[in-house]
Amino acid sequence: MNRRSVLKGVAAGTIGLPVALRLLGGRGQAQTATATVSGEQYNWKMVTTWPPGFPILGEGCQMLADLCREMSGGRLNITVYGGGELVPALEAFDAVRQGAAEVGSGAAYYWAGKLPAAQFFAGFPFGLNAQQMNAWLIAGGGMELWRKLYADVGLVPFAGGNTGVQMGGWFNREIRGIADFRGLKMRMPGLGGRVLERLGGTPVLLPGGEIYTGLERGILDATEWVGPYHDYVMGFHEIARYYYYPGWHEPGTSFEFFVNRDKYESLPADLQRIFEVATHYINLYTLSAFESKNAEYLARLQQVPTLSIRPYPPEVLDRARRAAAEVMEEYAATDAITGEVYDSIQRFRQQAKPWNEITEQWFYDSLS
Repeated sequence: MNRRSVLKGVAAGTIGLPVALRLLGGRGQAQTATATVSGEQYNWKMVTTWPPGFPILGEGCQMLADLCREMSGGRLNITVYGGGELVPALEAFDAVRQGAAEVGSGAAYYWAGKLPAAQFFAGFPFGLNAQQMNAWLIAGGGMELWRKLYADVGLVPFAGGNTGVQMGGWFNREIRGIADFRGLKMRMPGLGGRVLERLGGTPVLLPGGEIYTGLERGILDATEWVGPYHDYVMGFHEIARYYYYPGWHEPGTSFEFFVNRDKYESLPADLQRIFEVATHYINLYTLSAFESKNAEYLARLQQVPTLSIRPYPPEVLDRARRAAAEVMEEYAATDAITGEVYDSIQRFRQQAKPWNEITEQWFYDSLS
């Protein structure tokens, strides 16, 4: 029987799928039974931007290493180093690119000075939430653009989790309006920092391990980090009086694993797939852990008597939204690939908006 006849038979129900697969030459069946699996071991180093053993993010890196070792039967072994243990936190990107380590973990907006378009793969102010970000990356063309961008620097990116909507930040002064941002030194990376400048503030880029000291010593007037769980663990409630929401600057920040391309391509095909599947699991685990832990630790922070948890004034959000639109348009004109990435996101948002309005948005509005 020819291919067309077989497919017609499947559609009509006269030919079962197992029979059809055999007639079509075994498509869809496991065809690796006769493949030779090499017993060679690959010992990799992972450098991260996270403090050693950092909750969820650092733990996720170790979980990835454990999954790769277990699924490969000990053929792919990854040793994880927290920020500063092998290289400084914000040098992880270059360490992997130059071959000092095989894989790294971080957030793409840390590399804005090297690759302007990279920031869009972490997130941007008033941008995509976690569900939309994953949809764009995995099924909306985002991953293809990400790999195109990183190919130029010898890296292969993988989605490595998402925070969900973050909190707006910790302040030692009350925010009544835009005027309170003038001269404010705030830890805020990426495109959110660009918007902060438009509001009159000064963005400061510090790795996670240095934020508490910076806020305590007055190097910072304010800081954003992630959400209730991590912020509580970092102890920001001990040295700041105001905790604002929502995190307009990071509505769904995506993290990444990035691998030295030569090292990745030297892996056998089955180990490449094992690594890829393990990153998919960590991508899901990370968001799930954030959702669960943030709910638990928000309740704890609400019991801190010296802390005021409050929304940003409408004036601040309105001005930030308009400033973000300006920054995005200007930033998209940086170079061709940045414009291409931004256009892809905008097309995705416009396509997704009608569906979101009659599903997610309607559902949350109905709860109020």
